[in-house]
Amino acid sequence: MYDFMLTPAEQAVKQEARDFVNNRISSDFLRKMDRDEIVYPREFVESIAGHNLRAIRFPEKWGGRNLSWVAEVAATEEIGCLGMALGCAYVMPSIVGEALNQFGNDYLKEKYLRPYLEGQLVAAEALTEPRDGSDFFGATTRADLQGDHFIVNGQKRFVVSAEGADFFVVYCRTNFEPNAHKYGKLSLLVIEKGPGVETEYLYGLMGCRGGGTGRLVFRDVKVPRENLIGELHGGALCFNQMMIPERLTSAAGCLGVWGALDLAVRYSDKRRAFGREIRKFQAVNTLVADSITELDAARALTYMAARAVDEGYTHARRLVSEAKRFATEAAWKVVNNAMQIMGGIGYTDVYPIERALRDIRLSMIWTGTSQIMNLLIQHEYYDQVLNPAYNRRKMEKDAMHPDKSERCFTDEDMWAVHDAPKQV
Repeated sequence: MYDFMLTPAEQAVKQEARDFVNNRISSDFLRKMDRDEIVYPREFVESIAGHNLRAIRFPEKWGGRNLSWVAEVAATEEIGCLGMALGCAYVMPSIVGEALNQFGNDYLKEKYLRPYLEGQLVAAEALTEPRDGSDFFGATTRADLQGDHFIVNGQKRFVVSAEGADFFVVYCRTNFEPNAHKYGKLSLLVIEKGPGVETEYLYGLMGCRGGGTGRLVFRDVKVPRENLIGELHGGALCFNQMMIPERLTSAAGCLGVWGALDLAVRYSDKRRAFGREIRKFQAVNTLVADSITELDAARALTYMAARAVDEGYTHARRLVSEAKRFATEAAWKVVNNAMQIMGGIGYTDVYPIERALRDIRLSMIWTGTSQIMNLLIQHEYYDQVLNPAYNRRKMEKDAMHPDKSERCFTDEDMWAVHDAPKQV
């Protein structure tokens, strides 16, 4: 329906993803996941890799297709129809792969990135801790450097595929200087599943089931120094870069609620009350109109943000935050409206509307809550308006790097953006 926004290559990827959803995933498989009968959907991961849909925007050298962010968003929208758990399993390579591709050396890319993108390995990111939540830089999991290896102790929670992953990218505190700046305290490590790495608890979730979400505990885990991603104490830069795929794929996956809206519209055309189809009542018409408007607006903002990242637009990060907040909240409204249209039957498990409702609620919490997105949006806009010198330097820097594959967010940029409130 919206192919005019896409190039032929992007249209082709979108169609491939839609064909995969229609022909390769059964309703029975989705029900088993929702009943937690599947701990982690490894079969899905291997199948998606086998159809060359797992590494859309990564370099061909490492097993990718070297396509655009818009192409990935288009595919993610289609996969999003399957629900949050499979959507998360689908986009996780984009998130973990971002760190390995942007900051990892060839050794890490050959050992972890290539087999990961090819579906031979499963990975997860470990960020959140029991005491920090959105206060990411307050992490207390520590990695003590001892010669040629680190010793890691601590725990992380809400790790999707804690049960099922072969390796994790884990943010640990490595700088213990009392006066160290909080953005210079953390490092990012690849930690393989093995001795000392334990999944101590699997969460019972309201939705997003079957993804192996749990709590990880690290007890005296010995990690080779060569498993350091990026620079020592440089985890903050990795984190800021990873938030682009984290939040943009969250927005894109939520666009998949068009499936719930389509189901409700078809139902309204068949369900009769007071002698006619309920679609002929204005109350139902308004819910449909509101829903499709919200969804179209979310789609436009998300695809614009993706194109902005592709083009290296100076304020792409702000647009990504806007897309994440708006698309997730719009999706929540759309699914609520779809259930309202269907009435009591929508509240049962006869149709997947109730599962979509349970799933989509998480989208406004993970990868940064709507409230955190608001902080980032206003923060970057204040910086844009009140700090023209910084913006001028950034635009000059972008002009010097026409290769859009270069990351457009440097260490200098990160410190400038995060220190902006002091200037305001």
